[in-house]
Amino acid sequence: MGFFTRIKKIWSGKESPDTSREAVAPDESTRPQAPLEQQTTDVQADWQTGVLTSLQNAEPKLSVWLEHTLSGVETAGEALWERLRFLFQALQAPADEAEQFIAKFRAWLDDMGYLQVAEFRSELQYRLALALDLEDEEDERSRLFLKLSEGLNKTREQLTKRIDALLSSHKKYDDPFWEELEEVLIMADVGHQSAANLLDRLKARVRKDSIDSPEAFREALRLELAGVFPRLRPKPAVHGPEIVLVVGVNGVGKTTTIAKLAHRAQMQGRKVLVAAGDTFRAAAIEQLGIWAQRSGADFFSKGEHADPAAVAYEAVDAALQGGHDVIFLDTAGRLHTKVDLMDELRKIKRVLAKKLPGAPHRCLLVVDATTGQNALSQTKLFHEAVNVDEIILTKLDGTSKGGVVVAIALEFGLPISFVGLGEKMEDLRPFSGEDFARALVN
Repeated sequence: MGFFTRIKKIWSGKESPDTSREAVAPDESTRPQAPLEQQTTDVQADWQTGVLTSLQNAEPKLSVWLEHTLSGVETAGEALWERLRFLFQALQAPADEAEQFIAKFRAWLDDMGYLQVAEFRSELQYRLALALDLEDEEDERSRLFLKLSEGLNKTREQLTKRIDALLSSHKKYDDPFWEELEEVLIMADVGHQSAANLLDRLKARVRKDSIDSPEAFREALRLELAGVFPRLRPKPAVHGPEIVLVVGVNGVGKTTTIAKLAHRAQMQGRKVLVAAGDTFRAAAIEQLGIWAQRSGADFFSKGEHADPAAVAYEAVDAALQGGHDVIFLDTAGRLHTKVDLMDELRKIKRVLAKKLPGAPHRCLLVVDATTGQNALSQTKLFHEAVNVDEIILTKLDGTSKGGVVVAIALEFGLPISFVGLGEKMEDLRPFSGEDFARALVN
C-alpha cells in the first residue's frame, strides 16, 4: 500500500495521526456508501471519541494501536470492519485501498472459518505490518524475536545448556575445553567443518579481548554467531515481472512456502502469479492452486505431465499480459522419469533467460531444518546446478538441529532470507542473524 510512505513519521513520533473529525470522516466521493443500518450512530460516535483519545495518547507501536482500535470487539463482523476503516482513516489512508485490505482479510476469514478476534488477531497484525511497511518497526521486531526464540527452544536446549555446563566445569579455555565445545557444536548439527571455522574465529576473539568470564564468553559467542550470516543482496532492477524460481526436494514445505511468499507480496501491494512447474508429483498442481487461492494470488498451470520448461515460458507470457509484478515458479523436487532433476532445473533456467533477459531474477532454495546435515548436501547439489541466491529454512520450530543454519551460512556463504516457524501465513518471517544469535545464546 503506497499510501503509507508517511507512516514512518507517525510511528517515529515526528507526526501525529490525523484524528480530527474531518480526517476521520471518509471521502464520500471515493468510499462506497454503506447500507443505512451500517452508517454512523451516536453510539459509534462514542467509541470513535474513545479510540481517538487512546490513539493520541498511545505509544507508537502497531500492537498498541491495534489493541486500542479493537477494544471491545471480540468477533468478526461489521463492528470489526468499521474499526479497521477507522484506523486506516486515522492514518489518512485512501478509502479504496483500505477497503481492498478489509475485503481480502474478510475473504481469508471466511475461508479459514475464524470468528473470534483472539483466533486471528496475530494474523491481522502481521498483515497490517506488511501493508504499512512496518515489519522492521521495533514492536514487530520484538514480536518476531519472541517467535524465533520459541522456535529455537529445542536447539537451545541442545546447544546452550551444554555450553553452560561446559563453562561451569572449566576454569580456563584450554585445548580440552575447545575440543568439548566442538563436540557440542557438532551435536547441534553445526557440522565438523563449520564448527572448526566458528571455533577459530571464537578463539581469536577470546585472545584479543582477554575474555575470562562465562558471561563475556557467551557474548563473544553471540557476536561470532551473528557475524557468520551474509546479508541479503539488493534485488536487481527488473523490467517486467520479477521471476522467482523456487527449488527444493519434495517434503521440505516448498508448496506452503510459495503460498506464504505470495501472501507477503500481495500484502505489500504487488500483483502475484503462482505458476505450477512441478508437473510430475501427484496432486502437486491441485495443492498449489488451493494455496494460491488462499494467498489471493493468480494461478497458472498447464496440467499434469506438462513440460515444466513450457510452463515457465508460458507463465511469463501470462504475467506480461496480466500485468503481474512477480511470478513464483514452483519446480519438481523429484522426477518419476529417467530425466535428471538438476538437468530439468537447468533447462528451466535457460528457457526463462531466453524468454526474459535476466530471468530468473532470484533462485530460492527451500530446505527443511529438521533434516540437519542432509540440508547441507541438498544446498550443495542445488547450488552447483542452478546457482542459488537465497535459502529459506522451514520447520525451524520443530528441530534440535537448528545449528544447520550456521553450517549453511559458513560453508556456502549464502544468505538466509526467511525462516519457517509454524504453519500459518504469518509464520514465514525474515531471518535476522543478530536475532538468531541472541535467541540461541541468551
